[in-house]
Amino acid sequence: MKYYSLRHQSPLVDFRTATVTGQAPDGGLYFPETIPKFLPGFRRELRTLSKATVALNVMQPYVGSAIPAADLHRICAEAVDFEFPLVPVAAGVSALELFHGPTLAFKDVGARFMSRCLGYFAQRGDTPPVTVLVATSGDTGGAVASGFLGVPGVEVVILYPSGKVSPVQEQQLTTLGQNITALEVQGTFDDCQALVKQAFQDPELAKKRFLTSANSINVARWLPQQLYYCFTMQQWPEGAAAPVVSVPSGNFGNICAGLLARASGLALGHFIAACNANEPVPAYLRTGTFTPRPAVPTFSNAMDVGNPSNFVRILELFDNDLAKMRAALGADTVSDADTVAAIRQVWQAHRYLLDPHGAVAYTALRRYQAQHPEVAGIILATAHPVKFPDVVEPVLGRAIELPAVVQALQGRAKRSVPVSIDYEDLKAYLM
Repeated sequence: MKYYSLRHQSPLVDFRTATVTGQAPDGGLYFPETIPKFLPGFRRELRTLSKATVALNVMQPYVGSAIPAADLHRICAEAVDFEFPLVPVAAGVSALELFHGPTLAFKDVGARFMSRCLGYFAQRGDTPPVTVLVATSGDTGGAVASGFLGVPGVEVVILYPSGKVSPVQEQQLTTLGQNITALEVQGTFDDCQALVKQAFQDPELAKKRFLTSANSINVARWLPQQLYYCFTMQQWPEGAAAPVVSVPSGNFGNICAGLLARASGLALGHFIAACNANEPVPAYLRTGTFTPRPAVPTFSNAMDVGNPSNFVRILELFDNDLAKMRAALGADTVSDADTVAAIRQVWQAHRYLLDPHGAVAYTALRRYQAQHPEVAGIILATAHPVKFPDVVEPVLGRAIELPAVVQALQGRAKRSVPVSIDYEDLKAYLM
């Protein structure tokens, strides 16, 4: 498999190069030259396969000869070594729970897959010491920190917006030490993302550090997210109509991966990009005009993105054809008030506790079902509710019981480096 830049000013590269460099030299995101189709046998036998075998089947065409099959199987097995249950929530709605990994967030799979790929390349001497530079709006940073902790030859620098991540998310970013450094940016996630992009385009910095990204702009973080949708269909009732899929959407890597799996032949129905007040994509689907805007802080903070990087990949997937995109993808905007109302209603009626991101997805799905009452759907529950006590605990009327992985963080000292939104501050640190 070869990858090309979506700016079309850089040469084709293989999976190793795309993973190690993160972005193309022209600043574009990498995209696979062809979209592989799932073999009939894979689709037919999907329910009987182990998660590791599913992962190997999905990722092998994208990795190609960059990693031998035996090593890739080990990497896949370690990346998905926890549960992904599809849980009934209410009539016509099930939740695919993606928060049973080490950092209680869906990004654990991509972070673990990418870290192990980079570790493999580093051990072979295929790459010099690497600095993973990543911006986070909440969950990416924790997943990357956990996935890369102690990986030889890799230093991780995470930029996060000060005061705009939850306490648990901040603990996951700032308490590990070793090869993990957290930079606390006095700005928004979009500011963090802009700083990272500027660093990648800095030729002087490139002489000092070999940079790569672990955001979903990196193919090794983005592509494994297809696995969620395969795990959904392993558990979806046999013979039932394809489900509508409502995905909490911020930087749009997760939903783009789902649409890619659908293009590869997975029997998924209509997709809904469930957004909070940050709505450039819903506005695009309404008007045909994409306008980036400053991020607005909300209760569903991991989706507080005003200029989603991965939307360019969705445009590419649909050949920049708005009509084709609208046939497969809708979008909705959910307020904080409606988010809290959904958490309360679902808890009171069904005793299922949504986190704010899942509540956005639930609300968007219910609105779609009001117009299409015959369809059943799933929401992607992308983070554990314990990460959002200020939103969830008033609904419960009590504190949430802390999972063991969160209890282990209690009492650890926070270690972060404050930086401004001035790029020279970041550059000075990295130099």
